[in-house]
Amino acid sequence: MNRLLPFLLTFVVLLAAPARGQQVIEDDANKDPFEDYNRAVFAFNDGLDTWFMRPVAKSYRFIMPDFAERGVTNFFANLYDANSVVNAVLQGRLNNAARGTGRFLVNSTFGVAGFFDVATRMGLTPYPTDFGHTLAVWGAPEGPYLMVPLFGPRTVRSGAGSIVDVYAIPQTYIDNVRLRNSLYGLELIDARARLLDVDELTSGDRYIFIRDAYLQQREVLVNDGRIQDDFSNYGTEDGWEEEF
Repeated sequence: MNRLLPFLLTFVVLLAAPARGQQVIEDDANKDPFEDYNRAVFAFNDGLDTWFMRPVAKSYRFIMPDFAERGVTNFFANLYDANSVVNAVLQGRLNNAARGTGRFLVNSTFGVAGFFDVATRMGLTPYPTDFGHTLAVWGAPEGPYLMVPLFGPRTVRSGAGSIVDVYAIPQTYIDNVRLRNSLYGLELIDARARLLDVDELTSGDRYIFIRDAYLQQREVLVNDGRIQDDFSNYGTEDGWEEEF
């Protein structure tokens, strides 16, 4: 992309700001009609994170050697490759399903239960997807933004997808309750530890920052890595351009 493009887009935004102000307010109301409720839940979640999850994640990162932390992250990513395979089939993307199956088998065996990502080195790259993405492929609307107690940001579509995704990951079917719950806890701590570096990037109104970041991340996911350019038709057809 031309290096001047970010400056041109910024210039356009500044020129259009007075005319677009009311539209921005209306857009926020449309995507977040339950903002008062969501902010209250966000305050609860944020307090829990500040006083519990973040200190635990920092302790985990301090204790765990880097290679072990990467191994744990790879282990859980491997389990979610099984979920990706199921959703790729439901989306009719059989090539992605075949690639995901290959990743899961290679990493589960040669990668020692997924602790080493051997498959990526072999050219079997992951296909990030979930049932919320599948619902989007099927034409389901996104629905309003929701902040869920304990679980964080969702939309109606991604939230419904999360419920289904639980039944497509292997750890759900572990009979040993203590082991299953221990895996859930470790996964949660590992995920929070990976976000520690992102904490420094949060600025301004934390609620709006996290909301908009989440909605953009979902937009990129359901559009297969593409982001929409609202200002012009740079890039690919109809104003869509590749993220990378």
